[in-house]
Amino acid sequence: MAHHHLLTQDSAIFSPSVARIAASTARDWSYVDAWLSSKFHPRPVPPFERNNDTLKALLALASANEAADEERSLLAKAEAAALAESGSGHAQPARRPLREGLLEAVQHNLPTDGHTALDAMAGMALQLGVAFPEPETLGRRMSDLQSSVFDAEQMKARVELLHRHIDDEASHINHLLRDLQTDDYKPPSHLAKQNLEMQRKVKTLSAKLPELQDRVTALAASADSSHPTIADLTRDEQDYLAMLSRRKELDLQLASFQGLPSNPDIARSELEDMRGQLRSITSQRDSVFEGLVERESPVKRRR
Repeated sequence: MAHHHLLTQDSAIFSPSVARIAASTARDWSYVDAWLSSKFHPRPVPPFERNNDTLKALLALASANEAADEERSLLAKAEAAALAESGSGHAQPARRPLREGLLEAVQHNLPTDGHTALDAMAGMALQLGVAFPEPETLGRRMSDLQSSVFDAEQMKARVELLHRHIDDEASHINHLLRDLQTDDYKPPSHLAKQNLEMQRKVKTLSAKLPELQDRVTALAASADSSHPTIADLTRDEQDYLAMLSRRKELDLQLASFQGLPSNPDIARSELEDMRGQLRSITSQRDSVFEGLVERESPVKRRR
């Protein structure tokens, strides 16, 4: 068993993938140690915990630091070259700022697509009022603008639909008004009957109105006084439990009358027959008991 465990460990140690990971980790630590030594020189590097998380953080920091150093180096070279060019040209009336020179150089070397994209971003930033335009900021503002445009189009469609409904209603009202203003206008024949029917309903409802108001008042009063309290609920629960206990007692009493007919006279007759049978059985029991007592009595044995 121990030999098998040793073989497993040896196979894990000499696995190609494990060896590659170990070699890569060693190279990363060597790179990090060299970078830390260059930053802390001439002082020694302070001790720290060496684990995977620390290694990842230090690698990211070293990469970002080298990128920043490279960017500063390129900017310094560009500034030096611009200063050298401005110093060699004595015929120039004034020195251009470094920023303008860099911008012109970048713009001059851009392709056609780059010019188009840069002009589009500049115009968009100008319209949106973005001081320092970046692709993420412009994209977010563009999405917000598209959402606002969609909301405005939806509102416009709803307003147009409402305007059409208003125009249709206005046209219908104007047509009805013209009909009413003509001299030969006659109301429909069913309006008189409908008017009488409406008056009858109004009178009927007016007669019922006091009764309905009284009912509403009574219901409101009963609703106000029907709110139970905790004491009321407790008392109702105790009454309910007492009723359940009483029902169980009555069920036990009724169980003894199980099987009797529903007619009281017939049930009373059967009950009397059962009582007679009970008296007969009791008499037989007493006689048998007396016979046993007499047979087992010591006085009778002496005889």
